[in-house]
Amino acid sequence: MEEPKATPANRCVLVIFGGGGDLSKRKLFPALANLRERGLLGDEFAVVAFARTPVSDEEFRKKVKEDLHEFAKNIDGKVADWLVDRAYYVAGNGKDPAAYAALRERLAQVDEKNGTGGSYLFYLATAPSLFADVVRQLGSSGLAKEQDGQWRRVVIEKPFGRDLPSARALNRDMQSVLAETQIYRIDHYLGKETVQNLLVLRFANGIFEPIWNRNYIDHVQITVAETLGVESRAGYYDDSGALRDMVPNHLFQLIALTAMEPPSSFEAHAVRNEMVEAIEAMPQLRIDQVAAHAVRGQYGEGIVGGAKVPAYRAEKNVPFDSRTDTFVALKLLVDNWRWAGVPFYLRTGKRLASRMSEIVIHFKSAPAMLFRKSHVDAPSSNELVVRIQPDEGLSLGFQARVPGPLTHLSTVRMSFGYAQAFGISPSTGYETLLHDAMKGEATLFQRSDMVEAGWRVVAPIQEAWSGTPPGDFPNYASGSWGPKESELMLSREGRKWRNNGT
Repeated sequence: MEEPKATPANRCVLVIFGGGGDLSKRKLFPALANLRERGLLGDEFAVVAFARTPVSDEEFRKKVKEDLHEFAKNIDGKVADWLVDRAYYVAGNGKDPAAYAALRERLAQVDEKNGTGGSYLFYLATAPSLFADVVRQLGSSGLAKEQDGQWRRVVIEKPFGRDLPSARALNRDMQSVLAETQIYRIDHYLGKETVQNLLVLRFANGIFEPIWNRNYIDHVQITVAETLGVESRAGYYDDSGALRDMVPNHLFQLIALTAMEPPSSFEAHAVRNEMVEAIEAMPQLRIDQVAAHAVRGQYGEGIVGGAKVPAYRAEKNVPFDSRTDTFVALKLLVDNWRWAGVPFYLRTGKRLASRMSEIVIHFKSAPAMLFRKSHVDAPSSNELVVRIQPDEGLSLGFQARVPGPLTHLSTVRMSFGYAQAFGISPSTGYETLLHDAMKGEATLFQRSDMVEAGWRVVAPIQEAWSGTPPGDFPNYASGSWGPKESELMLSREGRKWRNNGT
């Protein structure tokens, strides 16, 4: 029987609000080129960038070609030319009704020229403060209306609000114009092959699912570490910080996929129902628990990659007395039958010792009585490591006897890498998500109830931290693994973070 193959995305126009920005040139256009090269983008496609700066189509296409040369170096020249020829530009203010009239007129021209059929995917690569305004204008101009088989979908980037009240308000604003089925809340982490493979790892392998519970698992660690600092994002980042920027979206998505119950099918509604239930099973911390269960930090100067780097407060456009967190570590629980009593430790931060995103499943240790009269210490616990970046793959650590006359144990690893096993080509992480959005496949996108469930868990941490400003920032050196309090949070319970593969 021949294996089914992925089919090209449905014909449409991708409209990128903020189409002249970093996200477009670094991720979106390279992802589109990769899709075309893989045969997943048909000829009946075009892309329209909407931004404030007045630029002609010719000038924009020249820039797109230069950007593809820089950020999609392995793309075939013919593929790049194909995409450039289908790129258009509309200048306008996202709050100006006249700009949407001009956009509507241009889309009609693009449809006629490229046979795109009147279906539009609107991608909001803008400041989050503009999301509601853009959606409102799409509704007022008629561009959000679906009819005669023409679909209209809106993709928004995180963060989805700043806290629970603002997330609820944003959901209300968007749902006043769009059906929930038209809204695609994107998290590029879910475009990673390893993240998607979590479902297959758990539910397609009989060796894992029977032991994926509190009876066999001691704790779970999830780390998303960056060596970069705030770079050019100080304007956004200083108003957000690590907690808002990463925890209710990236990290909670990873928790949900790790902790969810088996869905009844791989249909979008079934998978997302179970993901939401996993987050809803996480109890809120009491205000008096936050100090013991949550650590915040801000990087000082230090050495990263052999070079001296400045403290966060010395970065361009950062206030000299900024109280913004650049590091967060949390201990959370998923209080259901499967996970009762199993801690989930999360951490994320900037200017850390290495770039690393991974999920580590720490299994309970085997009984040690067999080795009590030998030279062997208690066996180390087994751990399953799901590497998300930079080297996507899996590894399983277990104990083996070191050859020799005496019994000595050593941890050995079985490792699997996607690049080596499948020869996968370089990816931005957006290819799968853009393709799914064009096809109307919503499994890997957040639903409104999941967004609100995540902010509900974060709410008491935000409240506690806003009421008690940090007095010790900066409290970790660049190039380290964060504040010492992060290590203490685990060591108090006889555990430690897995740093640099150890």
